[in-house]
Amino acid sequence: MHIHQISYKALLLFSCVLLASCSTYKYKESDKVYKKNAKDFSKLIKAMPPENQRIDSLFNEQSFVGTTNMGIRKPNFVIIHHTAQNSTDQTLKTFTLTRTGTSAHYVIGRDGKVVQMVNDYLRAQHAGAGKWGSVTDMNSCSIGIEMDNNGTTDPWTEAQINSLCAVLATLKKKYSIPTANFIGHADFAPGRKNDPKNFPWKTLAQKGFGLWYDDVMETPPENFDTTAALRIIGYNVQRLNYAIEAFKIHFVQTDITQTLTDFDKQILYNLYKKSL
Repeated sequence: MHIHQISYKALLLFSCVLLASCSTYKYKESDKVYKKNAKDFSKLIKAMPPENQRIDSLFNEQSFVGTTNMGIRKPNFVIIHHTAQNSTDQTLKTFTLTRTGTSAHYVIGRDGKVVQMVNDYLRAQHAGAGKWGSVTDMNSCSIGIEMDNNGTTDPWTEAQINSLCAVLATLKKKYSIPTANFIGHADFAPGRKNDPKNFPWKTLAQKGFGLWYDDVMETPPENFDTTAALRIIGYNVQRLNYAIEAFKIHFVQTDITQTLTDFDKQILYNLYKKSL
């Protein structure tokens, strides 16, 4: 009888803990919206002929025949951000409110915990307006990763960077993402964004995620075209001063003015040659 009483109490305690954990979960409604959106997307994909893809000017000349050769689109870039907020919870709330219109595939906390918010194959709304190389719609071809960091005084924790590198290793292998295609938000949107600031890009590059310059560099030739070099690396040089600033946010960090020093030019020349 005593054993049964203990078992009953243990079961009751477990049930209370389970109910308490369920009742404190704050994202039931956003989970419902996510599932509904995913279901609606699947309907669009399955529709034959595809919905809203008829070319009006062709009238009856257009038809649809399903091919046997198809696949799902895969991401080709990773964009790293800092949240500019004070906690992971604050960022999760921001990304689960419809009115904000922003999201990311992953949020990585200061403690190293990783929260995925969008399926890798779906489009998150993280990059916004910008340009990298010829890409202007980065949201449609990238994974967005938000690092929990206020962008001013927060240090980058070891646990956070370790978790990021684990995520990046998986993404790179799974989707064959080129080494040069791991960039920051500021790289894609010079002048509009400055994140992530003071970021350990060298650590990432040593693991194969993004480019970094060599310890020993040569002086560029006198006719070295810095504007062309920035463009070849990927920067939008339409507003050159912002392109220089974004380049220095990523690769120089100790000086993010909009003028290239001789040392900056050595870095740029080194990276330019890696990009050819």
